[in-house]
Amino acid sequence: MFVYPLIARFGFNTIRNFSSFRPRCSKQLQMAPPPILALALPSDTGRVLSIQSHTVQGYVGNKSAVFPLQLLGYDVDPINSVQFSNHTGYPTFKGQVLNGEQLWELVEGLEANDLLYYTHLLTGYIGSVSFLNTVLKVVDKLRSVNPKLTYVCDPVMGDEGRLYVPPELVAVYREKVVPVASMLTPNQFEAEQLTGSSITSEKDGQEACNILHAAGPSKVVITSINIDGNLLLIGSHQKEKGQSPEQFKIVIPKIPAYFTGTGDLMTALLLGWSNKYPNDLDKAAELAVSSLQALLLRTLADYQKAGYDCQSSSLEIRLIQSQDNIRNPEVKYRAKRYI
Repeated sequence: MFVYPLIARFGFNTIRNFSSFRPRCSKQLQMAPPPILALALPSDTGRVLSIQSHTVQGYVGNKSAVFPLQLLGYDVDPINSVQFSNHTGYPTFKGQVLNGEQLWELVEGLEANDLLYYTHLLTGYIGSVSFLNTVLKVVDKLRSVNPKLTYVCDPVMGDEGRLYVPPELVAVYREKVVPVASMLTPNQFEAEQLTGSSITSEKDGQEACNILHAAGPSKVVITSINIDGNLLLIGSHQKEKGQSPEQFKIVIPKIPAYFTGTGDLMTALLLGWSNKYPNDLDKAAELAVSSLQALLLRTLADYQKAGYDCQSSSLEIRLIQSQDNIRNPEVKYRAKRYI
């Protein structure tokens, strides 16, 4: 909108001359960029680097995790491990897959401009061993800048007895990723893969958490365990190495539908609330579960209102419409401590 007065006053030829003049003077006129305010004036919450998948339409991966973290006050920088038109549950999808070398290029670009200070790293679905190995390099690099970095890892490998990543990823997660993670958020099947043990009871779930603590992370949340027809979350916080962890469960009512993006959202909420309540994983999990359940009930009600058969396929979550439930959840689901 500033061009028109210039044209009226000086004419098109002069404008072209201005344009040709700028490149010749760019070095003399170049100024240092302003400080990144997320670094110069850090928030009380933190700055998150989130490496996950991305879909143009729908809410999975980063689309499911970034917005809730922003609502909870975090600066979030997403790196999209894949960029697809839609999630893979649709009849077709198209898009691009980021490889490990491209991921590292992005990290090098951030480092070259002193932008690599993060309080948290969040990772979700990763589809190849090479990319996961590069993520491990990223963890090391971020911790060289901030040794207190919190790494929250959702080891997305499969569900309901089925892997949907290459089998060789399991060993990489078990041997290399778990030892460097601060918080781990597997589902029941993933916890079984990581520990090599079957989980058929609450005691098994507690013991799986103990095994994972011994391998590295101080916080473990098995986000969904089906036991005797009941759905549970089991959380465990080992506040000091060698100490017995504080463990709890939350009973979660089953909703008769299948939703996409819920695991990604749950891990983001656990990161958000556990950082606000670092010594009270019980409370963080209560807030996260209450947010998620309110969102899912809203999603179900809206599909039903539209006349849709909610059991015919997976449902896209109503993330934007549920932002109040994310910011200020009403806690309806309480943690019960194991003695």
